[in-house]
Amino acid sequence: MKALVYEGPKSVSVKDVPDATVEKPTDVLVRITTTNICGSDLHMYEGRTGLESGKILGHENMGEVVEVGSGVDRVKVGDQVSLPFNIGCGFCENCERGNTGFCLTVNPGTAGGAYGFYGMGPYAGGQAELLRVPYGDFNCLVLPEDAQDRQNDYTMLSDIFPTGWHATELAGMRPGESVVVFGGGPVGIMAAYSAVIRGASQVFVVDRHPDRLELAERAGAVPIDDSAGDPAQQVLDLTDGHGADRGCECVGYQAHDTQGNEDPSMTLNSLFQAVRPTGKIGVVGLFLPGDPGAKDEDAKIGRYPLDYGTTWFKGQGIGNGQANVKNYNRQLAQLIHQGKAAPSFIVSHELSLDQAPEAYESFDERLRGWTKVLLKPAA
Repeated sequence: MKALVYEGPKSVSVKDVPDATVEKPTDVLVRITTTNICGSDLHMYEGRTGLESGKILGHENMGEVVEVGSGVDRVKVGDQVSLPFNIGCGFCENCERGNTGFCLTVNPGTAGGAYGFYGMGPYAGGQAELLRVPYGDFNCLVLPEDAQDRQNDYTMLSDIFPTGWHATELAGMRPGESVVVFGGGPVGIMAAYSAVIRGASQVFVVDRHPDRLELAERAGAVPIDDSAGDPAQQVLDLTDGHGADRGCECVGYQAHDTQGNEDPSMTLNSLFQAVRPTGKIGVVGLFLPGDPGAKDEDAKIGRYPLDYGTTWFKGQGIGNGQANVKNYNRQLAQLIHQGKAAPSFIVSHELSLDQAPEAYESFDERLRGWTKVLLKPAA
């Protein structure tokens, strides 16, 4: 089969590799029809993790079931399925509590596993023609009958739509409240979109890229250009000096200021200023305990200078961590199926798998108009 393989910093290529297969009775084999390039893939692409050469990338996957193991009861050949980026067993303590992003079974020695991702187990990614899905009955979301026609909407269920929704959950958002989102990438736009769907009274998105700010408006949010002035002050001005009720951090450890200087703590410290006293902040932007490409020794081991005194004095709460996709994907699929959500408005490019190396380069350069890239291995 063909697959997109990581070779080293800023080097990926499409290669012929051995076919993915059913290895255990509980496995499902999926022919990938759509797989997306995620901002988290770029961290690995840039060499900002310890990812080993030879890894097949891709954790935002959907496709058609072509084979099932003898221990699979529910999922059938021919089903169209969405695959949460985090792999769960379904029976460990964390999975039983709904914390499937922190499964204790699939990646022994740590909590959590994922496809094609650094530190998340031995699992190959789905930027390929075929993907092995462990614990297939648990991890496959069988999609409604319109899955083929609305594939670009349903493909968002593997990661960014649930992750954006999760940001609003971590922030404790309730209908009628105001929400500020730092970061207008795909997850940030989905956080804003989720806040609108959930009945926020005001939603603000902070970024500086014009195409992202345009998408924020399409999502129903007020765009805030941080190159035009202090973003926290802009939020305060738009909320009568009170600050937003809730905040979402959707940037992560590679945040940059307007001069292009990397500052991993910038967005959190701005959120401490922009969110009202006793408000809460949901952090879904990627922060890692190890960053070999960091600018200083503390950042290389995941330590950042935070204005903790500010957030403590304001009585703010902070919720952290990756989305437990299975907590949300079935309900979000129904929003799509019933016409209440259409997250594909963020898609800018639909490309073949063979075009993936050029797509990575363009997306990584943040070229204007490259907002969300879908790869179609089966095309």
